[in-house]
Amino acid sequence: MDSHDHRGAVVSPGRERASSDVCATGLSGPIYAYAMTDQDRAAARRDIADALLTALERRHEVLDVIVESGDRTSAVDAISQLLGTSRIGSEAVMGMAFDQLTKDSRRRIAKELDDLNSQLSFTLKERPASSDETVQLRPFSDAADRDIFSARTEEMGAAGDGSGSPAGTIDDEIRSAQKRLKAEEAAWFVAVAGDEKVGMVFGELIGGEVNVRVWIHPSHRKKGYGTATLRKSRSEMAACFPAVPLVVRTPGGPAR
Repeated sequence: MDSHDHRGAVVSPGRERASSDVCATGLSGPIYAYAMTDQDRAAARRDIADALLTALERRHEVLDVIVESGDRTSAVDAISQLLGTSRIGSEAVMGMAFDQLTKDSRRRIAKELDDLNSQLSFTLKERPASSDETVQLRPFSDAADRDIFSARTEEMGAAGDGSGSPAGTIDDEIRSAQKRLKAEEAAWFVAVAGDEKVGMVFGELIGGEVNVRVWIHPSHRKKGYGTATLRKSRSEMAACFPAVPLVVRTPGGPAR
């Protein structure tokens, strides 16, 4: 999902925005639905519905861990550990409104979960990584990660800075990136799943916004790694560029 000419929605890391395209259960939060396939959107909704129902069943325990947490991040982590839910589901639990506690609301959520389970009986097997919490991002290393960046550049033929300009030599591209990274004008990450490098995330600070691009290696596409990597990238970019709006740029081609 590396691109240089398609603009996605703007998401401010300091101010989460409701996304009605994501879930009928009423979750507010940036799930990047515009960068997901219909299958991935349904998988995200299923994670959310499942987490909400589990949390309602164990509401007293959930309340206890939230009250004992020092901040929102630690509370979300505690909920994930308590319920065994994905982070996207735990974020939904933190954003629950009181009107979602009623019996009628619980019935609606349960019905939605049943519907999504029937829809996703085969989808999850086709895109197993779309909700995979094992995908991790680590900072780009010019020495250790030259291979994955070379693969990306060979396929895209464009500079790594997101300008759309033709790529220079790999050495020139990496030297240019090093300067931007040192000046805190860029943040590059490598997406890894187990021992494999599955892709890269590029964040470039331009005009008061961070342009975020995700590229997944061809051998790892159509498995949901793009969705999982995009989810992970939000927190990483927010840490590198606090309170700066993130603009996710996605390609016009098929989802990866």
